[in-house]
Amino acid sequence: MFSENKKEKKMTEGTNSQNIISQGTKLVGDLISEGDMRIDGIIEGNITTKGKVVVGKGGFVKGTLQGTDAYFEGKFSGKLALTGTLTLKNSAVIEGEVSVAKLAVEPGAAFNVTCLMKGSVKEINSGQQSKSAEKTA
Repeated sequence: MFSENKKEKKMTEGTNSQNIISQGTKLVGDLISEGDMRIDGIIEGNITTKGKVVVGKGGFVKGTLQGTDAYFEGKFSGKLALTGTLTLKNSAVIEGEVSVAKLAVEPGAAFNVTCLMKGSVKEINSGQQSKSAEKTA
């Protein structure tokens, strides 16, 4: 009796939650998820996730995407905010505003955005400390 409960508990805990929006599916609205997500269809709205987002070649996201990591082969238009890495394959088309920690772009990808990279700032001038710099327009 007790061994069956343990076995059942292990099966439910061990499953990895992944959401799939398949090709031919269009979703309009907000989407909130704790797990990973694969998008091969169309989403118009806001996506918030703690998992990784993969947008396949036929996938299109129009709206806001907030998450950790994203891997694009498809299209995105809107505001993209990631705490991790944005990876763009050669078929990716990204337009809008992007805020990421790391960026990886293959040749051929279209990246027409205003981009802000957050994360650790590396010293450029060979370890010498620089005085505070002012930006002028």
